Amino acid sequence: MPAIYNGLLPDHGRFDYSPITRRKTYSWPGGARLAVYLGFNIEHFAFGEGMGAAIGPVSPQPDVLNFSWREYGNRVGAWRCLELFDQLGMPAAAIINTALYDHCPELIEACVARGHELVGHGHSNAERQGALDENNERDLLVYCKERMQKESGQTPTGWLSPWISESKVTPDLLQETGYTYTLNWCHDDQPMTMRTRSGQPLWAIPYPQEINDIPMIVARQLDGKDFAQMIIDQLDEMLLQTQAEGSAPLVMGIALHPYIIGQPYRLHHLRRALQHVAAARDQGKVWMTTPGEIHRHMVGMEHAS
Repeated sequence: MPAIYNGLLPDHGRFDYSPITRRKTYSWPGGARLAVYLGFNIEHFAFGEGMGAAIGPVSPQPDVLNFSWREYGNRVGAWRCLELFDQLGMPAAAIINTALYDHCPELIEACVARGHELVGHGHSNAERQGALDENNERDLLVYCKERMQKESGQTPTGWLSPWISESKVTPDLLQETGYTYTLNWCHDDQPMTMRTRSGQPLWAIPYPQEINDIPMIVARQLDGKDFAQMIIDQLDEMLLQTQAEGSAPLVMGIALHPYIIGQPYRLHHLRRALQHVAAARDQGKVWMTTPGEIHRHMVGMEHAS
């Protein structure tokens, strides 16, 4: 073998390899084997600069078409989604930019009033977190946590980086600034701990990059009815996987962005998919929850063992 292949590949060092077929078995509350949560991404973008998803060709700034399309989510789509969650009695994790407190505080107030969990998601999705130096990244994490606590009376325990952009020390900084779990990593169907430089763990709660309307609808250009069917198929298959003797319990996240899924014709199909999830919940097959509750359950099991 050439000498170039004799060394180990660079590794993140955050966790070891572990096949899903060799995990201990346990159950979620109520005896369910599948935990399902809604990751409701509510975001705000700078006008005339920065990043943002696009429904049409990107124009020279100010890109009014794509900015206003995204703004539809905060003005209309998010409210329709909240109404749907209410109708089905589903909790959600509102994954929020703190710029929303300046732009549309009523929307965050509505999430808090409904008892939804708040998850930190940077200040704006016009920026990449991974481009910051360590001091500025730490400042961002502290600012978002303190702003959310001040404005909403809820201290976030979880974090999802804008565009899932990390530096090499993001997990360390999250743990050091008081966050207890991250949604950035999509490498597993179970929660697991990640190593940090302090020696204290940071939990990784599974967050979907497939059952996620941005990559499916914007990037792969699937229709709303296809995305709804993906949710149904994912649920049914994961329920099957958890029924085998000795199988591991699983987590299924559903990532939603109101400027995409809150468009009326797409919301129509999401309604059908979430009704299917609700039926499984009502039969006791699914624990309908939030990522924060999943984290608390895992920590509780660790302390009990």
